[in-house]
Amino acid sequence: MADNIRVTVWHEFRHEKTSAAVRAIYPDGMHNAIATALRDAGGMTVRTATLDEPEHGLSADVLNNTDVLTWWGHMAHQEVRDDIVERVRQRVWAGMGLLVLHSGHFSKIFKTLMGTSCDLKWRDADNREIIWFTAPGHPIVQGLADHIIIPREEMYGEHFDIPEPDETVMISSFSGGEVFRSGVTYRRGAGKIFYFRPGHEMYPAYHQKEVLHIIANAVRWAAPAAGSRVQTYGKHQPL
Repeated sequence: MADNIRVTVWHEFRHEKTSAAVRAIYPDGMHNAIATALRDAGGMTVRTATLDEPEHGLSADVLNNTDVLTWWGHMAHQEVRDDIVERVRQRVWAGMGLLVLHSGHFSKIFKTLMGTSCDLKWRDADNREIIWFTAPGHPIVQGLADHIIIPREEMYGEHFDIPEPDETVMISSFSGGEVFRSGVTYRRGAGKIFYFRPGHEMYPAYHQKEVLHIIANAVRWAAPAAGSRVQTYGKHQPL
């Protein structure tokens, strides 16, 4: 893992502009709540990028200087340019880590990397969520007990149409009776991917210390190893 991880926190940043209720929870945007927590965690240089910036804030230069990208989107998935999605995908294949948060499951980049619909059941109804850790000792849950409780959240339920994960690190149970694979990992090319379920815009999950602790752990897990090199492909001369 790199000594200083370069993180880009990408956020759609639309709900805060259109909803007073969301603005009251995240006056500076969800991206800044996450970015502040990552800076406080130490060992990271953190920038933010949003949908309405030129190139969605994800220029080639930004991505080439990003070790881990976090992604939150919801109401404007289709507004993300396909060429930017391809740019992100190429960087993941080359080794950049990717954390997909909450409704980012339906983003173009996650569906492209998964190759499935990534659809699920959902209900926005003040559900209590218990996130159980199913991989004790995994770096993503380091420093926590065997579960965390989120008092109010949107429900996501199975079936979650994703490929079989490399690791199922967490499952959630909801007060309505549903369960959900809420923390799963993948590798695509040289890059590590972590999907983490909490984070509906109407609830303060990104102010909850345990949720932010998991995100910080996941950034460290997903970061490329120090000294990693880009692989070369194509026609090759004999050794």
